[in-house]
Amino acid sequence: MKTRFILIHTSHAGNVGAVARAMKTMGFDDLVLVAPRWPNVLRKEETIQRASGALDVLANARIVATLDEALDGVSHLCATAMTPRDFGPPTRTPRQHFEMLLKGELSALDGRAQEANFDLRTATAPHPSLSPKGRGRPVAPDLLPLPLGEGGGEGRQADHEHAASLANTAPESGIAFLFGSERFGMANEDVYRCHVALSIPTNPQFGSLNLGAAVQVIAYEWRQALGGYGVPESAPQGERADAAQVTGMLAHWEQALTAIGFLDPAAPKKLMPRLNQMFNRAALTQEEIHILRGVAKSMLQAARPNR
Repeated sequence: MKTRFILIHTSHAGNVGAVARAMKTMGFDDLVLVAPRWPNVLRKEETIQRASGALDVLANARIVATLDEALDGVSHLCATAMTPRDFGPPTRTPRQHFEMLLKGELSALDGRAQEANFDLRTATAPHPSLSPKGRGRPVAPDLLPLPLGEGGGEGRQADHEHAASLANTAPESGIAFLFGSERFGMANEDVYRCHVALSIPTNPQFGSLNLGAAVQVIAYEWRQALGGYGVPESAPQGERADAAQVTGMLAHWEQALTAIGFLDPAAPKKLMPRLNQMFNRAALTQEEIHILRGVAKSMLQAARPNR
């Protein structure tokens, strides 16, 4: 599935590099910058340093003048926002939204309907909640008023099923994650064009995330929703020692502990049984048995009187 990260009016070159690094770690490489502060930001030294090797992402990145130019080939737009707006798309956590999106559950739950074959770059629709200044601005299909007559149970259910089926196929042509400037975040008119505002759950007393960190979290959650990457298998631990090898090692240790005066043969108490239980819990390998025998051998040598 085409996945794009769009940075709007980014002001810090280092953040662009950090975003490239975050994207590459999760296997994404489609980066678009909308009117960044520095026209040459992709070539700035700070950008390259913070990218930490993700130079291919920077090399493939595009710089465009307007958000419209960044939306080619994508149909599902996700804004990022710390707090919900009074008007606009629903606010969800990334994980919640991605689960709903991939399961085809996005529908009239938020009182919005999706329209098939809707061009996000050119569509406009006035809405009574928009100010006169905002009327006629491009909006996403999720923000269009619902058809009349939806209030009935049967009508609502039909709209629910129709919208859900559309939501299940919409991302196939691409999904984009939009991030605003470091200082001001996303403009309301840009948020209104999106299907959802993603909010990363954070400490209520300190919820501000660096741009690179926010991209990393969302890129990770999206990659996990798509199936994720497997954790590399650990190296083989070696062949496990059998009971006879453990018994032989314990006998060696009993000799060594006696030689150094740690174990009194006349009153051994439960030292050796306890050591036996401890080594059983450790599930020793044959190599570890050799190491422990080496320790016992050194103790015996140290206990011998100097000749």
